[in-house]
Amino acid sequence: MAKVTIIGGHGKVALLAEPMLVSKGHTVQAVIRSEDQSADIEATGATPVVADIQSLSIEEQADLYRRLGTEVLVWSAGAGGGTPERTYAVDRDAAVRSIEAAKQAGIKRYIMVSYNGAGADHGIDPEHSFYPYAQAKAEADEHLRNSGLDFTILGPSTLTLDPEGPISVGVAAGDHQTSRASVARAIAVTVDDDSTVGKAIPFTDGATDIAAALASAPQSLVLQ
Repeated sequence: MAKVTIIGGHGKVALLAEPMLVSKGHTVQAVIRSEDQSADIEATGATPVVADIQSLSIEEQADLYRRLGTEVLVWSAGAGGGTPERTYAVDRDAAVRSIEAAKQAGIKRYIMVSYNGAGADHGIDPEHSFYPYAQAKAEADEHLRNSGLDFTILGPSTLTLDPEGPISVGVAAGDHQTSRASVARAIAVTVDDDSTVGKAIPFTDGATDIAAALASAPQSLVLQ
């Protein structure tokens, strides 16, 4: 069993993933911005850790992960809209610092929650409101690919509040959707499945058991 630290621990996906990981015997630490969110984290069986990832330096993050004994780092944070400046600050800059901090802290396993369509060829017009997010995720994902860490990049399509269900991997986003509960399950499965190391896995709601779908994902998949 591993000590798993989830950045963005109060997000909708993270709150679903935390009890799944706890039920599998993992020690789960959820990094949150506000003490007010602690009760929600504790209700999942995870331990709340109050820290502002956006403002922490690489060295400060590395110190935090060392203190927590982190063995697996999961990025499930996001600016959630707002200004382009905040989007870049969280979804690119803070994510990149977390990757470098993981390396400094001696963490090898890193799981990134991205989106289906992310990548240098995302094709979003620079004038479109989605462009800062698309570009920020493309750059953060690329930094992770080149980090030397044992990474997995999970790329769900448009998120819904539907119940957990089977998925299909390697399907372009298009008009497809993905349940947040299925993304949470994908995180929990990925923590335990080393066959996902080095893979970027785009997926949608589909017809295949989540664990089987992730295990069968080819190395050559890209998030687009």
